[in-house]
Amino acid sequence: MTVTKMTWRPQYRSSKFRHVFGKAATKESCYDGVPITRSVQDNNFCAVNPRFLAVITECAGGGAFLVLSIHHTGKVDPHTPRVSGHKGNVLDVKWNPFSDYCIASCSEDTTVKVWEIPPHGVLKNLTVPWKELQGHSRRVGLIEWHPTANNILFSTAYDYQVMIWNLDCPEQVIKNPVRTISHHTDVVLSMSFNTDGSLLATTCKDRKVRLMDSRSGNILQEANNKTHKASKVLILGNMKMLLTTGTSRWNDRQIALWDQDDLSVSLLQENLDGSSGNLFPFYDPDTHMLYIAGKGDGNIRYYEISSEKPYIHYLTEYRSNLPQKGMGVMPKRGLDVSSCEVFRFYKLVTIKSLIEPLSMIVPRRSESYQEDIYPMTAGNRPALTAEEWLSGIDKGPVLMSLKPGSQVAESYSEMNKERGNLLDSRRSQSRPGMQQLAYIQDQLGTKDGKEDGSRTADDRSRTPISNGEDLALCSPPRTENELLLKFHKQQEEIRRLRELVHQRDVRVKQLELEIKNIKNSQAQSSDF
Repeated sequence: MTVTKMTWRPQYRSSKFRHVFGKAATKESCYDGVPITRSVQDNNFCAVNPRFLAVITECAGGGAFLVLSIHHTGKVDPHTPRVSGHKGNVLDVKWNPFSDYCIASCSEDTTVKVWEIPPHGVLKNLTVPWKELQGHSRRVGLIEWHPTANNILFSTAYDYQVMIWNLDCPEQVIKNPVRTISHHTDVVLSMSFNTDGSLLATTCKDRKVRLMDSRSGNILQEANNKTHKASKVLILGNMKMLLTTGTSRWNDRQIALWDQDDLSVSLLQENLDGSSGNLFPFYDPDTHMLYIAGKGDGNIRYYEISSEKPYIHYLTEYRSNLPQKGMGVMPKRGLDVSSCEVFRFYKLVTIKSLIEPLSMIVPRRSESYQEDIYPMTAGNRPALTAEEWLSGIDKGPVLMSLKPGSQVAESYSEMNKERGNLLDSRRSQSRPGMQQLAYIQDQLGTKDGKEDGSRTADDRSRTPISNGEDLALCSPPRTENELLLKFHKQQEEIRRLRELVHQRDVRVKQLELEIKNIKNSQAQSSDF
């Protein structure tokens, strides 16, 4: 008689991210009263870094975007100064991954402009850019920074061209890109780089997905699938796979997975629903998690990606009644590791003029640093100069640890000193029209530098924090309510310090009485 041994297999896949949940910020931690753009462009309209939040706004007579301190939450003053140097509507903004004070924008006026944001934020309307890139003949719809090379910027426009710009040059107005890629026969809808920036993937209105060498522009693979019309593309880190979002033949919203080495047929196609808004994909290479957010939806689906079949594993879904127009994403170095936050969105809610931070959190009981969910990640230092990358060198990103204390933070005085030197060198390269703006920015930097320099050695060792806020990151009050709030906070701090001084005085008197009693007792014993 043959006995067959029954093996039990679980019906679910074990994963440390199985119970990730979305946590929306409180009303006080949102940005309220922001006039978000009504543009129908399928972009995110928002860019975030650990210091600033930039959002494209609705305005008349040209284009503008708002730059707010990341801690400037609550009601936003409608008269807040903006970056308003474009003559047409701004269509996309992106922060430089290696400088929290440098942002690029593109517009319907056919130009790309690169701006230097002062350390204290935009205190008055900024109209003169650091660099202006003129090369496209029609409106520029999309820009992307190179992930590892410093000052290399990619742009694409409605003239079907993808242009590569080198910002490391003395000219303030750059009219000639270092390379132009002309393979596309229609509007480019999205661009994505692999981890070291050697490959560039694009989707186009001609229904084709192209994978090319990012430096030369030579096409390596091309997909033309009749059952999947791709609108957005992502290269999934170093997993040698591409993910596209789009629509099926029957106009169902769909995601598709592709082998990077063979785009002739997709590895997987999955229909999601029948809604009409575009799907925005976001990928975290550290956790291998994929987030899918639909334009006009309130929900965000998230999945885990693996290198083996079935490749995509559905985790769960965040649901909300507030529809999103676009999404900004905080870089990993700006996350709150103490609460096990692995991803953070900034959700644009047009109907309420609201920007709502949304944290994706791994539930853990321990309050210690969780190394298994925070591997070494891409930092804010470039691996290559622009010249090295153009000469043919490819390098992966410079990695950093998110563990508190593992990275020595740059002091505020050093930041101002470095920034002042940067402005000096750039002012000498710029046209005369920038003299006044650069002078004002330089004065701001040198003034703070002098104040820092006048401090004692003991003062320099202290962290510049007041009322629980980092002085380097907080912006000055701009409305009467903000001024009153700051005043009340200051009064509270003064009251607390007075109580502390009073307690110290009482303790000193107690110690003096004890000393006096001891002396008296000693004197009495010596008399006997």
